[in-house]
Amino acid sequence: MQRWQRELNIVIGLLIPTLLISVFFGHLTELLLAVTLLLLTKQTISINRLERWLSQGGVGERTNFKGIWGDIYYHLYKIRRSQKRRKKKLGKMLDRFRKSTDALPDAVVVLGSYGEIEWSNKVAHEFLGLKKSDTGHRIPNLVRHPLFIQYLKDQDYRQKISIPSPVNENLILQIGIVPYGNGLRLLMAQDITHLKAIERMRTDFVANVSHELRTPLTVLRGYLETLQEMENGPSVYTRSFQNMSAQTERMQMLIDDLLLLARLESKAKKSECVQIADLLGQVCHESDLLEKDERRVTLSLASTANLRGDALELRGAFSNLLGNALKYSPPRSPVHVRWDNLPDGSVYLEVEDFGQGIASHEIPRITERFYRADVKRNQKIAGTGLGLAIVKHVLVRHDAKLEIESQLGKGSRFRCVFPKQRLC
Repeated sequence: MQRWQRELNIVIGLLIPTLLISVFFGHLTELLLAVTLLLLTKQTISINRLERWLSQGGVGERTNFKGIWGDIYYHLYKIRRSQKRRKKKLGKMLDRFRKSTDALPDAVVVLGSYGEIEWSNKVAHEFLGLKKSDTGHRIPNLVRHPLFIQYLKDQDYRQKISIPSPVNENLILQIGIVPYGNGLRLLMAQDITHLKAIERMRTDFVANVSHELRTPLTVLRGYLETLQEMENGPSVYTRSFQNMSAQTERMQMLIDDLLLLARLESKAKKSECVQIADLLGQVCHESDLLEKDERRVTLSLASTANLRGDALELRGAFSNLLGNALKYSPPRSPVHVRWDNLPDGSVYLEVEDFGQGIASHEIPRITERFYRADVKRNQKIAGTGLGLAIVKHVLVRHDAKLEIESQLGKGSRFRCVFPKQRLC
């Protein structure tokens, strides 16, 4: 208010003499017009100087003005200095950010809402073949791998993908995308070539060792069968041969499951339209035959949907789930198998038993290889501990997921959920 008071005092100081002069000499209108022109000229000069100072970017010290214009210049000067300090601070932060991202061993790319490149670090230039001049270009036009393009198109970033580098096919990259902000996405690519090589060595080792063990096991089983057929042998030998035969058969089953896992990890995916109703009918019928016609299995086909995938793999996974339900529930307890739709368009297979159940803290681990739930049973149940691991691998190869619900003493429910993209 004090600033405007000074300006009003100047105006009043000019009007009072003007009115006094007009009393004695007249010409009030001409005198008021002259005062108005004087004030307008003063303001015009001040505005012109301000505009010239602003057009130069506010460089240099503020112009020395008094009154309201001096205050305006002072505040503009303070704003300019504050912006200069913020700009300098922001520049330092950007430099630190660039240095930290360049020090990362992974490629980092910032993508816009249409997949255009807004920024990338140095490692992205090495892994993905990007250049500084690629800023503004859409990344699907530069990284043309079909799996990567489909990954961007689906916009389902819960899972990561692995593709070879566009500049070096021997380099395997694991790519993940994190959405953030208003339509922005952060792409990160990690070199997993070494991990893939180790995984391949492990798979090859298991497959080779399992394959080599099959021949000596076959020989042992043959000799044991011959010895068991001998008559008049000591009873202690008979029991020993029976135990040896049982353990040999268990080892044979273990080797067969390990070879199956190795094939699942290495062989190419097969895609055919599998008639699920027929497949489940066969699986349930075979399980009933193994149960000596006790008819424990009930099958409910609430959906007519079929799946695109590998019939043999799906058959093996469903047989494992049903076999486990029969083994880990009382002899005459029913097992329910259901094939049905979900509201989002996906389909599921559900196998429910009323056995001893699984503790909640063990559910996340039961799909691990050789893991067995710690449940007290009247008798030991034969198995390799690889059944659910095989199921998990089959479901992953069919883009499905396994959901497990269980309560101790009440039973378990295993649900295989297949996305609608897998329907045929």
